[in-house]
Amino acid sequence: MVQPRRLTLLLLRPKWRKRRSNDAITATICHFLLIVALSVAWVHLPSTSHHRHPRKHRSKSMVVQQVSATAVTVDPINRLSTSSTFEKSQHELENESSVNVGVLLLNLGGPEKGDDVEGFLFNLFADPDIIRLPAPLAPLQSLIAYIISKRRAPKSRKAYESIGGGSPILKYSQEQAALVKQSLLQRYNLNVSTYIGMRYWYPFTEQALLQIQQDHIQALVIIPLYPQFSISTSGSSLRVLQKEFTKRADLWGDKSLITHTVVPQWYQRKGYIQAIATLIGKELNSFSPQEMKQGQESALQALNKVSTETKIMDSTASDLTSVLLSSKPRIACARHVLFSAHGVPQSYIEAGDPYKRQIEDCVQQISALLPSQEEGVQCHLSYQSRVGPVEWLRPYTDDVIPQLGMEYGVKNLVVVPISFVSEHIETLEEIDIEYRELAYEHGITNWRRCPALNTDATFIDDMADLIVEALVQPAQTVTEACVANNVSENSELMEKLSISEIGINGIGASTDEDDTSDGSDHNHVQTLMNKMNIQSSDGYRMKSVEQTTLQKEKNPLLMFSERINGRVAIAGLILTLVLEWITGRPITHVF
Repeated sequence: MVQPRRLTLLLLRPKWRKRRSNDAITATICHFLLIVALSVAWVHLPSTSHHRHPRKHRSKSMVVQQVSATAVTVDPINRLSTSSTFEKSQHELENESSVNVGVLLLNLGGPEKGDDVEGFLFNLFADPDIIRLPAPLAPLQSLIAYIISKRRAPKSRKAYESIGGGSPILKYSQEQAALVKQSLLQRYNLNVSTYIGMRYWYPFTEQALLQIQQDHIQALVIIPLYPQFSISTSGSSLRVLQKEFTKRADLWGDKSLITHTVVPQWYQRKGYIQAIATLIGKELNSFSPQEMKQGQESALQALNKVSTETKIMDSTASDLTSVLLSSKPRIACARHVLFSAHGVPQSYIEAGDPYKRQIEDCVQQISALLPSQEEGVQCHLSYQSRVGPVEWLRPYTDDVIPQLGMEYGVKNLVVVPISFVSEHIETLEEIDIEYRELAYEHGITNWRRCPALNTDATFIDDMADLIVEALVQPAQTVTEACVANNVSENSELMEKLSISEIGINGIGASTDEDDTSDGSDHNHVQTLMNKMNIQSSDGYRMKSVEQTTLQKEKNPLLMFSERINGRVAIAGLILTLVLEWITGRPITHVF
């Protein structure tokens, strides 16, 4: 029997005439098998360049093909109509079996009654994405979560009692899901099943996945109800899905019948931006003439006390004033808007979490739709809900509010919970009760709080648009979404993985048409038609994303070059093996 190491040496330096017959026979057989394997590789060398990314194209084509029978009749704003020029007639579409489309909305979750508070807190602090322990202490995560939840439960229970005894987040999430389903049916003629998956309380994400399997869903759109991506929010929810998908590869793997795509963040969507700006505008317009006069006079008095270089935040803070108004001197404004985002530890941002950048970008876009500083409105950004002794994103909301009242003389303030789409403990208790009292203590007498989006009609319709666009765009798996957002700062790795900051082929990414659109309904319809292969009554004929992408990849010269290069390399290996086999010497000693 030839030992593995000896066999390796035989393959590398085959001098059969000087070796025992058994060794020579073994080496000869191995060489023969290698030549056969390389010959097979020659014959079956891929002839199309898109085989390099099988998963990406498989997911893309499955989503497009599965929803084509339904999506082809989509009517975004009741302007589109079916036509006999479709590749399939309406009669043929009706005879085809319908595709079961599901929408999974992910959210934080919250206790529905006082008895649920401790269990909810345990699940929250047992998440390593919320409390990151050093590797040697990782086994103690559950114990630490138990201790923290026991200590914090009484205080948290009182907070929930102050807002009615429990969190309304599930109620709002269910209402959002029902209204999105209704919007898809009414505006797109698309019937979907909606599911709620909570991270830290019932109904858990695992329960939602079980129901999805039982309903035989074939195409699933996954949307975290966090507009901006963070490791501690969307990332944590997606990791749960990733874990469950790994457990059941037969249901969620490459060969499964369920195709899924995830939209990891959607803060840049025009509908979302417009919905928030409209709600803020209503609050800004609610100040009476007397309150406006009071705010202007107080701001002028405060301005006379400080130099124009004085900033509202200290030198260590990162405030929106420096982001938006760096080229403008400070002027007296009668009304102020404070965007209060949920905070995350500073270490997360240093590790590549895109949350801070996305929050600032989002606030800039919303602020651009509001009255300007010259029109008497100034915007600020701060972060709330910090926990523990570590450094979190600055400036802190409970530091900014006193400074606004004392240094800027603010009397009229609108607080906007920017990173939340539904009311819960951090809007109803932390902002409405704690921060409001803090504002009154520091002279801010006219307090307004912009409501969360909840069931706002513009927001709901934009979510429906988002789902349809996700169905017809290239699919992005849960794993790809996690990788894309965790390596957003590593451009070299992103290039190797063919991913952008918002994922493989950019779920939610802007296309050239999107960038040039002026935001009108007509442009939105034409852009959506371009993605869905729909012909409008105006006679425009569009091609699907699948067809367009494949056409771009079918470059005959490139494909021919790849085949030639591959076969030349294989031929070289075969020739080397044959020469060594015949001469009994390594190739370096043949010539």
